[in-house]
Amino acid sequence: MNTRRSGGRSLRTRLLLLITAVLIVVCAAMALTTVLAQRAYLLGDLDDRVTDAAARSLGGASLHPDLASDLTFLQESGHPAGLLAARLDAGGNVLAAATVGQDAPPRHLTGARTAALSDIGPDGRFHTRTVPGLGTYRLTAVRDHGVRVLAGLPADDVQDMIGGLVVIEAVAAAAGLTAAGAGCAVVIRRQLRPLGRVAATAVEVSRAPLCRGEVSALTRVPERDTDPGSEAGQMGAALNRMIGHVESALAERRRSEERMRRSEERMRRFLADASHELRTPLASIAGYAELMNRGTDRVEPGLAWRRVTAESARMTGLVEDLLLLARLDDGRPLESAEVDLAALVAESVRDARAAGGGHDWQLELRLEEAPLALGDESRLRQVIANLLANARVHTPAGTRVVTVVEARGGRCAVRVRDDGPGIPAGLLPTVFERFTRADASRARATAGAGAGLGLAIVAAITAAHGGRVDVRSEPGRTEFTVELPLAGGSGADSPAAARGPRAAAGRVPEAAAPPSA
Repeated sequence: MNTRRSGGRSLRTRLLLLITAVLIVVCAAMALTTVLAQRAYLLGDLDDRVTDAAARSLGGASLHPDLASDLTFLQESGHPAGLLAARLDAGGNVLAAATVGQDAPPRHLTGARTAALSDIGPDGRFHTRTVPGLGTYRLTAVRDHGVRVLAGLPADDVQDMIGGLVVIEAVAAAAGLTAAGAGCAVVIRRQLRPLGRVAATAVEVSRAPLCRGEVSALTRVPERDTDPGSEAGQMGAALNRMIGHVESALAERRRSEERMRRSEERMRRFLADASHELRTPLASIAGYAELMNRGTDRVEPGLAWRRVTAESARMTGLVEDLLLLARLDDGRPLESAEVDLAALVAESVRDARAAGGGHDWQLELRLEEAPLALGDESRLRQVIANLLANARVHTPAGTRVVTVVEARGGRCAVRVRDDGPGIPAGLLPTVFERFTRADASRARATAGAGAGLGLAIVAAITAAHGGRVDVRSEPGRTEFTVELPLAGGSGADSPAAARGPRAAAGRVPEAAAPPSA
């Protein structure tokens, strides 16, 4: 538990602790270096004075080499106060020892004090000893021509000075560390504020119900916290990019779900419409068959067979249309041959004139090159026939329908335009969907109207040939446009091009009401 708490400290706390530890180490190293240097300097100075005192004492003692216990040289002037001097024998034992007082004769040391000076040989080395009642001394022993002298000076002043220096260093270091720690805490807190805001944004985003896809706009890191010049800014910019990717993914998921929902709705509607369209002729066939089984007195046999035949043909056509759409949806390849679109459209217009004599049918050819396309001629003929039938069924008698064939720039456009009432604006977005009719109900609003598959077949066949279909409609003008890629080559010598532009009487079917073939 303690390990988890220790590892869970905030970055701010860990930085502060780390900086404080580094400052403590640095201050301790600096203080130790200063104290050691000052101590070495003071001890060196004291050792120099001790060496001078020892040399002077040795010089005084050398005047009476035969007097082994003579300390009269201490009575000479010029000795520093507190000087301790002793005469040693050949074994290093103290024969006599005394100290020099301030304006006072030398005082001989007692046996207990003399014992503190034992074991110091006349080798010129420096020793530190504590003499009872006198304090700490810095001592050295020297000899010359059999005369051995020990001399020393008090070291208490040096130690007091070093101790005072240690106290001063400790106080200064403590004050400096306190000030530096407070300053670092303020600086760290201020510098980590952007990181805190980035973390707060991340926490808020993590709490959003992303799994349910109900988020409209996620919180972003403020612009001031996305400066690429700092680590926190780089993290903020990266988090914003990640949030953008998340929003894009959520939006795409919503769009996919919406597309799936619409697809399911279209599929359910498609199945319902297809079932209804198939049920109606089946019910009619079953009804006439039942009447025939009950006897010929209930229905004329010829009429019954004609109705059964008509409904069978209608059901067969619907099934064939559905099968065609299914094959096109599966991407099954169509036949591919060179098709003269001008000739094909001209024949389709003649057929439409024969079927709808009450309309004014016209044909215009605007050919800059041969309108030859690679494709399935029967399916392309079905495209034009469906567009013309759509105009015939959904416009009143007397409507002018103009079919225009244009070939230029490697593409051929077939436009079917009429001056009928137009397609309702609400129907335009779905005009090429299956079972689309102006009347949302399944009742026939217009005599001869189909199941609503005509324009869906037009769109599917055009797409299978690498083309596109479009519609624009307003009251008094509706125009369907089918664009197909040409097979290539100049059409100057082709039969269609040789005929040149011309106009022929005729009208093109364009949906003024919901398109259906």
